[in-house]
Amino acid sequence: QVQLVESGGDWVQPGGSLRLSCVATGDIWGIFGMAWHRQAPGKPRELVADITGDGRTKYVESVKGRFTISRDDTKNTLYLQMDNLKPEDTAVYYCTMTLVQITTTTSSDFWGQGTQVTVSS
Repeated sequence: QVQLVESGGDWVQPGGSLRLSCVATGDIWGIFGMAWHRQAPGKPRELVADITGDGRTKYVESVKGRFTISRDDTKNTLYLQMDNLKPEDTAVYYCTMTLVQITTTTSSDFWGQGTQVTVSS
């Protein structure tokens, strides 16, 4: 059994910063790609940023220069540093990981339960 748990979501004023974390626990053999997605009310879910196993990163255009995705494989943890937050960043943020469990030989995608980020004055 694998579980992803996000934390760090909060209310913040425009221009503020937050750091999201996502910890994976369970029978994990190895983790490959990791990513952050978000879904705002009434909008489709979108990929915000992703990071490969060798550290290559990609960002959606709207967050480039403001958000930084990183990972700590020793802790099975994914991070999203969000700076200069804007009201349009308000959404539920979800982490995803592509990983192989000890008990299986194939990779699977796992999702966290989401953490709310609200940016308003």
